[in-house]
Amino acid sequence: MTGENAGRLPKGWLDTLKMPVIAAPMFLVSSAAMVLEACRGGIIGCMPTVNARTPEILDQRLSELADSFDKASAAGEVLAPWALGVTTHRTNERLPADLELCRKYRPPLVITAMGSPKPAIEVVHSYGGLVFADVSTPEYARKAAEAGADGLVLVCAGAGGHTGQIAAPAFVNAVREFFDGIIVIGGAISTGSAVRSAQVLGADLVYVGTRLIACEESTADARYKQMVVEATSKDLVMTNVLTGAWSHKLRRSLEAVGLDPDNLATAKEFDLKYADNKPKAWKDIWSAGQGVGSVRGIEPMGEIVAGLVREYRKAIRDEAVDPWFSKYAGDAA
Repeated sequence: MTGENAGRLPKGWLDTLKMPVIAAPMFLVSSAAMVLEACRGGIIGCMPTVNARTPEILDQRLSELADSFDKASAAGEVLAPWALGVTTHRTNERLPADLELCRKYRPPLVITAMGSPKPAIEVVHSYGGLVFADVSTPEYARKAAEAGADGLVLVCAGAGGHTGQIAAPAFVNAVREFFDGIIVIGGAISTGSAVRSAQVLGADLVYVGTRLIACEESTADARYKQMVVEATSKDLVMTNVLTGAWSHKLRRSLEAVGLDPDNLATAKEFDLKYADNKPKAWKDIWSAGQGVGSVRGIEPMGEIVAGLVREYRKAIRDEAVDPWFSKYAGDAA
């Protein structure tokens, strides 16, 4: 970890992180096994609570995860912090139960999405955790900051499952005008050098999502993983027709369910209500961000993270020998 940005992160995090990365919480993709391997590799592991169908199943998975963390720590392993993603939209009927499980298992970080972070703040702060809010515009960022979020996840242009439409440099600059807390950048970041560039832009942490979809521990469909391996950015279709939120969909997954990627107006009749025996918007139509071209194969999570760490360290070494670095490194201004 390097840079002035790191000073905003808790010291306990800095002592365990090998690079400033959060494994993005991906719907129907992120698993407890991914969380554990991410933390073993030195990045923050995260999964959405809704990846467990019920709070009861989530309770069981978190119990198993906590046991795995305890055993790893007892064996002398140093693990990075872990996190849960929580949907705070008013339509999420299981929110109170999910927050009670946050209180029970005490994730150091809770990341809220699709609503104000306010419902999570009292619970998470009560045990000393932090709350970050997922936002896609400076206006939403301001509302989340005013609600008391400790950090803001800026979903920038190029992200996958739900994407922003503002480029990272402009988004960070706009938010820094009113927010001095922790900033996370998400969107098309799939390499260690991209992580370092996000730090230079002013990020304290970075989301990596698409790069991890095809890991062995992912719960993504095997066809989805292979599609991600074979795809490049030209295979993405940006649309808000299917779910109402802007996202990048894999062209081949749209075609596989009988939709025309170039005429998605016809998808208005597509089933979004999870009726039986019909294709479903998330289960059968798959997303990826613009960094998809960096995915080369189906690999263990630990190997992917280790590769990202190597790339990140190389980027820092290369920076140190850059003539512009040596020219200005000593400038106080």
